[in-house]
Amino acid sequence: MLGRIPVDPPVVLAPMAGITNVAFRQLCREQGAGIYVCEMITTVALAVRNPKTEKMIEFGPDEQPRSMQLYGVDPDITAKAVRRVVDENLADHIDLNFGCSVKKITSKGGGSAIPWKRRLFGSIVKAAVDAAAPAGIPVTVKMRKGIDDEHLTYVEAGLIAQEAGAKWVALHARTAAQRYSGEADWESIATLKQALDVPVLGNGDIWEADDALRMVAETGCDGVVVGRGCLGRPWLFADLAAAFAGRPERVMPSLGEVALVMRRHAELLTLWWGKEREAVTDFRKHVAWYLKGFPVGSELRRSMAMASSLMELDDLLGKLDHGVPFPEANLGQPRGRTNSPAKVVLPYGWLDDRDSEAVPEDAEHDDSGG
Repeated sequence: MLGRIPVDPPVVLAPMAGITNVAFRQLCREQGAGIYVCEMITTVALAVRNPKTEKMIEFGPDEQPRSMQLYGVDPDITAKAVRRVVDENLADHIDLNFGCSVKKITSKGGGSAIPWKRRLFGSIVKAAVDAAAPAGIPVTVKMRKGIDDEHLTYVEAGLIAQEAGAKWVALHARTAAQRYSGEADWESIATLKQALDVPVLGNGDIWEADDALRMVAETGCDGVVVGRGCLGRPWLFADLAAAFAGRPERVMPSLGEVALVMRRHAELLTLWWGKEREAVTDFRKHVAWYLKGFPVGSELRRSMAMASSLMELDDLLGKLDHGVPFPEANLGQPRGRTNSPAKVVLPYGWLDDRDSEAVPEDAEHDDSGG
């Protein structure tokens, strides 16, 4: 349970910028149950009603629960944003992002840099929890192991979040310096689970449903957070539902069946955008993920990645060999972005004082759009 919200199976779709909009969440929800989180929203943008953010916080008419992830560095602005969520009934669940490792975020002291400042981190979580309490909205936390191997924070931060009232803590089992490289350290998830009383969710390297079962078995975590593994494979949520129910079946769609999912995705984007050209342009980024491992010629792939209308996309989808079976050799392979480790860029002197509650300067902007 997440407050009053049942979570069965214990699966959460991780927020992904430019990906987990209304259309993608609906596509995934049509495959299986769980918690489907919207794209990360900055607290400043929410508080000042940034126009782009207003579009990003939309939910489907039948979407339950409505799960919103917020990113903020200032306890007061975080409280203001959450009060808006409460006053206007914008969401049923709030997740706080302390895991972003992007340079433009960490260089301003945000994202995965924040837990190092333990007092500031605790103040942000408590501000959100207190502001959400009148509506009974549960607040959860997503974070990484730490800044790098020399500056690990996850156990201490987990305890602070628990004390502040977070209903669960989700751990991406990599440091910020690792970004999306190497293998996730599942042992850290087990360590955090042993340290906390609230539920712990594991995140990192769940490419197949059986990976999720293995993570739970090896770490004792209470649930899983799935990100890159579902890119181009929204049916992964059907596999996860079956796996957690103890059923052996797994979805292995033919290329023709994948084409139908692609068409459905583009259609849902069109309904959300309200403009076909913008929707199909938005869809282009998904083409390579959907076709990964299938024997589709480079010219056809390139044409799909340049389509600008549903009619054009339909014509190209019709040229696929619909009888080609799912490429089982592709199972268990990483998807989405992979990169190399990199030094985390932090504000000058950031590591010197762990107990400062000073809000980072210029860390978020009201024109960020989320």
